[in-house]
Amino acid sequence: MNILYCGDQGIARGLLVSILSLLMRGPKINVYHIYIMTIKYEGVKPFTEKTAKYLDTLIKQTNPKSFVRLIDATEVFVKNLPKKNMGSYFTPCSMLRLYMDRVPEIAKLDRILYMDYDVVCRGDISEFYNMNLDNIEAAGALDIYGRIWYHYHGLFKQDYMNSGVMLFNLPECIKTKMFEKAVNLCAKRWMMLADQAALNKAISNHKLIDRKYNEQEERPRKDTILHHFSNNFKFWPYFRVQKVKPFEIDKIHSVLKITEYDDILKKYDELKENL
Repeated sequence: MNILYCGDQGIARGLLVSILSLLMRGPKINVYHIYIMTIKYEGVKPFTEKTAKYLDTLIKQTNPKSFVRLIDATEVFVKNLPKKNMGSYFTPCSMLRLYMDRVPEIAKLDRILYMDYDVVCRGDISEFYNMNLDNIEAAGALDIYGRIWYHYHGLFKQDYMNSGVMLFNLPECIKTKMFEKAVNLCAKRWMMLADQAALNKAISNHKLIDRKYNEQEERPRKDTILHHFSNNFKFWPYFRVQKVKPFEIDKIHSVLKITEYDDILKKYDELKENL
């Protein structure tokens, strides 16, 4: 199972929780090939080789055939800068998933599951990962907010996907030059949530998946498989953006009132100093 994360050293704590959740709640018998794309660029503290090696050692304890591999994508990123979106709220690393076709080690793969660092696994993702992707570039769930405001393939059609969990058919994406189109969009046009908007605009053939594979609400449902701790809007007693990440143990308990991840968080608390 090929999985991709992207980011700087700031994602390390979330990544540890996410990987632990895969090991503790995901498929019992599986080989994980985990790739982490990062860059050494001005203002960015790159994900470190030391942290990647620790995560590699950790995942091999479950299955020696599994690995965590760090990929420095600085060269391809600098050659194709998303110029119009370099000053966005998010770091440049948020757009690295758009460059996976330019990384030979990833481009040669049949498929890869991209996940944000704040995604926690609650069950077996095998059925999702192995779904039929014939003539499909990517599969993803509707964005809980964007589906209301953005309609790229029909005025009244809900088709705007959240990019925090996406399954990519790499040969198809390369054939249609989907990633190349997305990078060009980021270079030429400012967009809100640039990486997500660019993917939605560039993808011609997508498949919508059930929300259980990318639950973006602050609390999971009974059937949730992948719980995405994305930002949520709150309107009472005043409007605010509520941001709670899976490694913020106190907030998980006090704000979200969630205790079901305590076994994962206990293990995280024991291991976090190794990062």
